[in-house]
Amino acid sequence: MTQRAFPILFITATRIGDAVLSSGLIRFLADQIPNARFTIVSGPLAAPLFAHVPGLDRVIVMEKGKGKGHWFKLWNQVRHKKWGLVVDLRGSGTALFLRREKRAIWKKSPDILHKVIDAARVLKLEGDPPAPHLYITPEVQALADQLLATRRGEPEGPILAVGPASNWVGKIWPIERFAQTAQQLLGPGGPLEGGRLMILGGPGDERMVEELRMASARGRYIDLTGKVDLLTAYAALKRADLFIGNDSGLMHIAAAAGIPTIGLFGPSDERRYGPWGAWTKAVRGPRSFEQFLAVDPDLSQAIRHMSDLPVTTVVKAAKALLAEVKAAKEAAPIEESAEAPIEATPEDAGLEPDLQPVLEDVAEPEVDTPVLEDAAPSSAHADEGRDPG
Repeated sequence: MTQRAFPILFITATRIGDAVLSSGLIRFLADQIPNARFTIVSGPLAAPLFAHVPGLDRVIVMEKGKGKGHWFKLWNQVRHKKWGLVVDLRGSGTALFLRREKRAIWKKSPDILHKVIDAARVLKLEGDPPAPHLYITPEVQALADQLLATRRGEPEGPILAVGPASNWVGKIWPIERFAQTAQQLLGPGGPLEGGRLMILGGPGDERMVEELRMASARGRYIDLTGKVDLLTAYAALKRADLFIGNDSGLMHIAAAAGIPTIGLFGPSDERRYGPWGAWTKAVRGPRSFEQFLAVDPDLSQAIRHMSDLPVTTVVKAAKALLAEVKAAKEAAPIEESAEAPIEATPEDAGLEPDLQPVLEDVAEPEVDTPVLEDAAPSSAHADEGRDPG
């Protein structure tokens, strides 16, 4: 017997990084509710991340307008359907004005929580939170593999991926230090000796990469800056051996790809925004996040805050992480044929047992919570309201 579709309205972040960090909830819901049908609401830069979500009905691109106009426009687009579940990670209160069976609305926590944990709490999930996950098709992976293919007779070798850009100059590590780091890791005696350098970035970042190209021995680099979309970048990163990058959406995409990831931090809080995953490290210089706040309270000044993070610190962290990964793989080699997960059948219950505590209405918003309004950025990432990255 065919199950009735379970429509889910999932309102996610505007910024790429936040959208990636909360993406594990979509996978969780898709796994737990076999008949789920998703309508995903996102900002224009993050929206392409969700193109291949299973059970996707629609991605609504919501661009911020004057006042609360964008929220009323969204409400008008989704008000005609009765939703099985509305998940609102923006804390807007939109769910209160929609016909729905259940709702889960983000509310700001007084605790310092990583964004992955913060997102899991919206669905009242206990234990390990759902890790970030992006969906791609075999065609997307094939395109990425084609872009990474070497010339005839040229050895492949390991791949060091770097993300030298960010959405604010204060979070950008000097480009020459990326070049020096790449030389030490890819050069003679380095842990990725003889490998290739993969450079990633968005449109407009091309001018940054010339020095990085020169850092790769005999032109062994793959420059994808401004040339691929987010999901193709994700697919390409799945083939890399290590990623090093500034705190940015690309850093979170690399971590979601499951590769060893080094995130470079200064005027942003790794307790909330560090790369998530078993093989990730957040690296910072001698100053704490609070010390950056003391000199730049709004985290908005055009100051190169990252200049005190030395190359030696990053190289040391990269070597240590690669050594950890190597030791773990040698101790417990990955099996060639893992047992396939058991898929839910139409005869299964419409809702998996683990989801029962999730689909309960959260408490009504506090009286002082503005309805149909974006929640204010946390001070730990005060630049989150600017251009997603």
